[in-house]
This record gives sequence, structure tokens and C-alpha cells, in this order.
Amino acid sequence: MLILSRKLNESIVIDGRITVTVMRVDGDVVKLGIAAPADVPVHRQEVYDEIRRSNHEAATQRTGPVPRLSPNRAAQAAQPTKNRWQDRQPQPDRAGHSPNHIKANIA
Repeated sequence: MLILSRKLNESIVIDGRITVTVMRVDGDVVKLGIAAPADVPVHRQEVYDEIRRSNHEAATQRTGPVPRLSPNRAAQAAQPTKNRWQDRQPQPDRAGHSPNHIKANIA
């Protein structure tokens, strides 16, 4: 482990992409500012540990068999969904004009 000393408003740079700056020191609490690219996750250690634990639990958790759909439910699932946004839109009239069509007479 590399150990560095930094004073208030001093920084360290990691891999040329991450900057850690000492923002404030209040007694035994040090506030750090971290500038990192969006694709670099930055977490407090306890949060990171919890994420790893949850991911490991989810990956190794054994579940029972997936219940099968009854024939009636399977038929319902195969039918197209009603009440979609597209299905609720006004339909064109017989002439093929949309109800939202604006007629403009420009002379």
C-alpha cells in the first residue's frame, strides 16, 4: 500500500484519470473530493463490500424450478397486449387524413 501525506486542497492523481483532493479536515474526519470518469465506479468501502456481498448472494442463490404457465395463461401471454399507447391514438378517417392533420391554405 502506498501511503501519501497531503494537506488541505492538495491532490493525488491516479492513472491520469482520477483526482483525489483533500477538501476539508474536521478533527479526525477528512473530506475528500474525487473526480473520476463516469465509467469508473467510486464507492465508500462499506458500500462496495455490500454490493459485492449482494452480487455474490444473487449469483449463488439457488431457486426452485420456475412454475409452468397453465394452458389458459400461456394463451393469454401469447396474445398481443391491448391498451398500448399506439393502440389509443386517433385513427385516420376514410380519406386517410389523420385527425391531427392540419390543413394549410397558403396563397
